[in-house]
Amino acid sequence: MARELRVQDAQCSIAQAAAVVGDWWSLLVVREVARGHRRFDELLGELGISRKVLTERLRHLVEHGVLAREPYQVGPVRHEYVLTDAGWALAPVLITMQDWADRWLLGDGSLTGVAEPASTEAARVHALLGTRVPAPLFLPSHGGASADEMATGTTTAHRTAPNGRAPGGGSSGEVAADGTTAGGAGATPALDVVADAAATVLFCYPATGMPAPLPPGWGEVPGAAGCTLENRLFRDRASEFAAKGVAVHGVSTQRPDEQAAFAAAEEIPFPLLSDMDLRLAAALRLPTFRAGQALRLKRAILVIDRHRVVRHVTFPVLDIPQAVEESLEAAQSLPR
Repeated sequence: MARELRVQDAQCSIAQAAAVVGDWWSLLVVREVARGHRRFDELLGELGISRKVLTERLRHLVEHGVLAREPYQVGPVRHEYVLTDAGWALAPVLITMQDWADRWLLGDGSLTGVAEPASTEAARVHALLGTRVPAPLFLPSHGGASADEMATGTTTAHRTAPNGRAPGGGSSGEVAADGTTAGGAGATPALDVVADAAATVLFCYPATGMPAPLPPGWGEVPGAAGCTLENRLFRDRASEFAAKGVAVHGVSTQRPDEQAAFAAAEEIPFPLLSDMDLRLAAALRLPTFRAGQALRLKRAILVIDRHRVVRHVTFPVLDIPQAVEESLEAAQSLPR
């Protein structure tokens, strides 16, 4: 269990945080709950931990406001564990640790936006095949239309979290009745990363250069360049995806206002989701790289069915036009 704070560490925030989540098992419990494993037996199986130790860690994290217990059945009452706002605020900590290990422990220390096909990062992403994207998983969105809306020319409200919250980002705030989240710069829609469609193509990209300029040396980072091209290629084939009942969602760690400016300039018809709080990255353990003092998603494409199961993965993305074509073929092959 966590150690008691020494008197000389009482005013040290690092020590205070370590006392709550510095324990090996506590961090891994947070990791697994972020991935959607919320019930005791699920956690037991994923962690390979003893029931006694897991019970102690769960109690500790609940007592410190990192997790909350919520009933999921009655007669008898059974509970599952969900991350609180304080718990979700640890997502950037988890991804920072993952990014550091990918680069310095499992890699050679090079800064890169791609990965070797036989790398640990690639194995981790391809292990998503057959797994479910946690539900719900809402992120701030610039807007955009669903597959049905693009096919029919109609517009509907964004789907919002059933409990009135936006689990996609702490800074996205509360979901209002009109389907928006209150953010620092105004109202922002919140959208589930998986659409209500036969399939969702979710493409992750590092960053576009509008409206804020890209960090110095961006073009020298392997795999960083190409985000505008990728968005344009999906844009130019959006009607084909829509005609097949396939939704397209783009996601980066840029702010929603930056994404909105880019989408307006490039006439992007589909939603661009902001994972600025790294909740999607934590839920799926997506690979990242650090540039311009920010963590950026490495380019990856997931094809997800209507049951939230990942059915196709492209990672690393080495040929962007081919990857777009591949995602359409994979999506339209799924059962309707």
